[in-house]
Amino acid sequence: MLMPTKRYDRAYFERWYRDPRYAVVHGGIVARRVQLAVAAAEYLLERPLRTVLDVGCGEAPWRALLKHARPKVRYTGVDASEYVVERFGNRRGILLGRLADLGRLKLDPPYDLIVCSDVLHYVETDEARRGLKAIARLLGGVAFLEVFAKEDKTEGDQEEFQQRPAEAYLRLFRETGLVPLGLHCYVGRALRDTLTVFERGGGGRRA
Repeated sequence: MLMPTKRYDRAYFERWYRDPRYAVVHGGIVARRVQLAVAAAEYLLERPLRTVLDVGCGEAPWRALLKHARPKVRYTGVDASEYVVERFGNRRGILLGRLADLGRLKLDPPYDLIVCSDVLHYVETDEARRGLKAIARLLGGVAFLEVFAKEDKTEGDQEEFQQRPAEAYLRLFRETGLVPLGLHCYVGRALRDTLTVFERGGGGRRA
């Protein structure tokens, strides 16, 4: 596995998340993603959200929104940025680790919601596979796995962007047992047999 050359330091987050010349993801977009993921998880779990694992969380913008919507939710973040963990780790519950490290971290599954937003298309295929396998094992509810494929028109940070076609991601999801619901939402073993035909993305048959 190739090690990344990018530095996820303070300058990176200032440029891509706060500088209006470069930032493409704004607070309103993140809020809508949080609302979607929470609603999907609670719809299928049939109860309020209790636990969240946010993989590649950065400075944890999801955390404040989740805490506002569900004050009692237990949030755990994971990020590869030493800057993020040093500055925010203790206050925001962020552990140091890459996607491929999920299997060795001291986590407390199952998680009602696992978030992996804007991460999968920046890692090598082997790391994506290992990370998705770990997510499938840790998942008790819904995973929000935002990913952009080669066929998509994308803006923003293109450095180390993996030009994988959509079919390559679909194979990874099938290999790891994650069932697509649509709108970046997936379920694993815990819930897949509870889905109706048309709750599955595309109305496909049960596996």
